[in-house]
Amino acid sequence: MSSPADKKLNSASLTTCLSVGLFLSIRQVRSTSIWTTSLIVFIMVLTFLNLVVASGILVGSIEGAILAVQKHYLGDIFISTLTQKAYIERTNDIISAAKNLPGVESVSARYIAPGTLQADYKKSKKPSDLSDQVSASFAGIDPTNENAVSDLSSLVVEGSYLQEGDYDQVLLGGMLLKRYNSFESSSFPVLPDVQIGDRVLVTINGNSREVIVKGIVFSKVDEIDRRVFFVDSQLRKFINRFDYNADEIAIRLTSGTDPISIKNALLADGFGSFARIQTQQDAEPKFIKDLRDTFAILGNVISSIGLVVTAITIFIVIFINAITRRKYIGILKSIGMHSRAIEFSYIFQSIFYALVGSTIGLAITYGFLVPFFTQNPIDFPFGDGILVAPIEGTLLRVLVLMIATIVAGYVPARIIIKRNTLDAILGR
Repeated sequence: MSSPADKKLNSASLTTCLSVGLFLSIRQVRSTSIWTTSLIVFIMVLTFLNLVVASGILVGSIEGAILAVQKHYLGDIFISTLTQKAYIERTNDIISAAKNLPGVESVSARYIAPGTLQADYKKSKKPSDLSDQVSASFAGIDPTNENAVSDLSSLVVEGSYLQEGDYDQVLLGGMLLKRYNSFESSSFPVLPDVQIGDRVLVTINGNSREVIVKGIVFSKVDEIDRRVFFVDSQLRKFINRFDYNADEIAIRLTSGTDPISIKNALLADGFGSFARIQTQQDAEPKFIKDLRDTFAILGNVISSIGLVVTAITIFIVIFINAITRRKYIGILKSIGMHSRAIEFSYIFQSIFYALVGSTIGLAITYGFLVPFFTQNPIDFPFGDGILVAPIEGTLLRVLVLMIATIVAGYVPARIIIKRNTLDAILGR
């Protein structure tokens, strides 16, 4: 037995079906138990958070490390030596030109030299004993300029930061010390017991000098934590660098300044012939970019699993709801209600649950989770993890969740409505 509505399928007004479907969905939501509605909305909130937070934390674990590299090492513009050069030629001209560009906040030149660091040089040892010695990168910095660019002083975890007149005093990177490493390796030697105020022996190009450890810096950025920091004037004398040509120049820009415009301005002045000029994104190590892409894929896979689980849950809820109301559905069809209007009522219910769940999820994400993880990053070994949730990506996930929910609501309603009207009324 088919209903009159089914026979008038082609002449039915879509607008009327939508209006009636909306009316029926409102009635059904109102008549549904508050606990049932709350449970469905709760499931939608959890699904939304799984879609956004799971991938956001995975990407944020790498993004936190990238932000640390940008903030404390590369700056917004990073200038380094060309492959065939020993240092950055015309360093002073580059620095002067950069400082005169609008949007440049601060500039720091660094002088870099490889060498060794020894802590037990005063102890007597057997000829067969190995020295307590590590290889390190030595960086000469202007303490004021460097702090303006990289906020290096904030990374001092023991002792104090360098001052202009601190001769024969250094900052040690934490990865050179055993107590800041969770593993030991013969290929990655560390100094076992160096404290603030201890004297260590620095050797560069065969020249040795005794210096005092003034502070320890620890940032989870390898380029910083494997370095020994000197006041630049002392290191230049130590390595006989009197031409003021640096090995690295880091530039910090004011908020809102386009790094590409600064890079292009320096290239337009012809400085690309004397140094490699890169934005922070250009200078990022490739393995970090690969990790970011890999974690983004993993996050999407995990989120997709949660989306499928939610779609199945919504399917079951709508199917059970339609089964228990099949007599009601049969009566509606028998009095002339178009089946399409009934289907729309269940679609509108699904949209309601998705919208409410997504709205609550958005409020939790941007009102609590993002600020919380920004202030309290997750302490990963390779960096401080944050929650990355760009609004464009989040809205795309809301759309995906909405589509999945609509499909999950429509399919079971369609299955029930296609049953014979008389069988539905009689409960067969």
